[in-house]
Amino acid sequence: MYMDPSFVIARGLISYSTDGRDTERLLGDYVARILKGQKPADIPVQQSTKTRLMINLKTAAAMGITVPIPLLGRADDVIE
Repeated sequence: MYMDPSFVIARGLISYSTDGRDTERLLGDYVARILKGQKPADIPVQQSTKTRLMINLKTAAAMGITVPIPLLGRADDVIE
């Protein structure tokens, strides 16, 4: 299991991580606030709450693993 989806693309089995696009959006929000003159110490800490589940079925088959259908249904991306 990996934290970075790029490992699943490179034949890893599964990744569960925060959504990179949401994290980038939060980062952009911080930068915009700082550029508008807000002090970094006054900006509240935010954490991405969106997650992304990616499963590589080719790797699962090579390992002899059967991925349960409910897990596949929850996956955001499935590599076949």
